[in-house]
Amino acid sequence: MSSDKVFPELGKLPPEVFSEIIYSNLGKKREEIVVPPASGVDFGVVEVGDKALIVKTDPVFVVPEYGWERSSWFAVNILASDVSVSGSAPMYMAIDLNLPRSMKRDEFEMMWKGISRECERLGIAVVAGHTGKYEGTDYPMIGGATMLSVTARDGYVTTQMARPGDKIIVTKGPAIEAAGILVSMFPDYIERKFGHEFLERAMKIFYMQSVVNDALTLARVGLRSGVTSMHDATEYGIWGALHDIAEASGYGIRVNRDSLFWNEDVLKILNHFSELTGIEADPFATISEGTLVATVKPEMAEKGINYLKSAGIYAAVIGEVTEERGKVKLVSKGEEKEIRMPEIDPFWPIFAKSREALKR
Repeated sequence: MSSDKVFPELGKLPPEVFSEIIYSNLGKKREEIVVPPASGVDFGVVEVGDKALIVKTDPVFVVPEYGWERSSWFAVNILASDVSVSGSAPMYMAIDLNLPRSMKRDEFEMMWKGISRECERLGIAVVAGHTGKYEGTDYPMIGGATMLSVTARDGYVTTQMARPGDKIIVTKGPAIEAAGILVSMFPDYIERKFGHEFLERAMKIFYMQSVVNDALTLARVGLRSGVTSMHDATEYGIWGALHDIAEASGYGIRVNRDSLFWNEDVLKILNHFSELTGIEADPFATISEGTLVATVKPEMAEKGINYLKSAGIYAAVIGEVTEERGKVKLVSKGEEKEIRMPEIDPFWPIFAKSREALKR
């Protein structure tokens, strides 16, 4: 059977595939599944007795060019971030490693010990797994993992819980992941362009690509009574995350342009590679793993900002949730303009063209 409907060659599948094929075919229906797979929601929830089981599955994403220590850190934190936005700390991991034939024993040892160290640091125990080398597998996707947490039945939040009047808090600013990847892949080039001092500072951006600390810190204001939803701004960046929250909650978003902020080093890196490749990049539409976008009850927003800043995480209120269903709007000088869901994340063509230009 063939279909003339669009089915992409690469990347996440479009929303219509989820709605038409996936969400209507989810195996047996069980009443204890209280948060099933849904667009804009980072994890699922199963109620077991008086507890809630938070469940997240993602690829094991390993990039040898980052170095094995950083690759291991990144692989764990991608998963841990999506559990932590529930407000509950990750506790357990089951992992499947489908290793490429090219991987050597010492490389595997460095990677696995790095994964174990980061799991131990975050309080995560490995409970099950599978490991082997296979034809047809290659970096960066070398398997999959499921991370879990156990909490009280009301001990989590989802993007479906945002409500009109909630304030929108953003941490760190846009394009964190874009800059983190670029500086890790092209350190020599960045050093030649901007100097050693800048490179040393910029290399720290890599370890900003996690919202574990952001989410668990903000959760201290109270789940549901304070913070009502949290989301990691991955592909399509902050604009994409805001659209996810709007779609999941069924409400709208209003952003104040004057409240937007960014990390100057991140913007410098992104703008340079944008100029190098000739590809325009809106930093707020650019991949940003590590940027937390959260909604908080208005009376708790200042307290949340203070908690984050005391943890060394810069954060600010950039807008609020509105009654206007599904609309994300930017307010500037009294005028409103709708922000459309980005059709493409500019990072990927910039990255591909940069590799070609710098022959990496």
